[in-house]
Amino acid sequence: MTEKHGHVHQGKSTQNILNAHEVLQSAGIKLGDVFLDAGCGDGYISIEASKMVGKQGRAYAVDVYLESIEIVKTKISDNELSNMEAVLADITESIPITDDSVDHIMMANVLHGFVADNELKPVMDNIDRIIKSGGIFSVVEFRKIENSPGPPFNVKLSPEQVTEILSQYGFDTIDTQEIGKYHYIVNGVKKL
Repeated sequence: MTEKHGHVHQGKSTQNILNAHEVLQSAGIKLGDVFLDAGCGDGYISIEASKMVGKQGRAYAVDVYLESIEIVKTKISDNELSNMEAVLADITESIPITDDSVDHIMMANVLHGFVADNELKPVMDNIDRIIKSGGIFSVVEFRKIENSPGPPFNVKLSPEQVTEILSQYGFDTIDTQEIGKYHYIVNGVKKL
């Protein structure tokens, strides 16, 4: 695995403008779920997910950046989260998780980067491999608004674009919701 540099994926944490609990409630995370945060960054969403899925569930925080994974590992240790694991992986190449084992995958502020870098197909193929039939894929993105936080306007995706991407890769959109001041979430279910 080669670490990537200078692409549109790596940015600042959105913890100060996006409430993890609100995001996960909008996604429908449940007690006992196996949850995966794809492109977890500093892990603030996956740490909240580990609390929501409880001891019966499992939370994976996956990122390509070693520095991010080391931060998450420290937080896991500091918070004594026995149901959570930080995984160093480039999801354009592979996600080292068992096939058909994940109930819920979240990708927060990351999908636009894979689209911009023409890396969508390998990412979605890897997601398709690990998510269960009937599993939920939740995509959180910045609203496509000029002069607002997030990536450049031309890189931002509209909810309609995300819905189309999900459809192309075997997911039926359940709903789209605005969350926080700058974001929306699209929840899709993997077709049986």
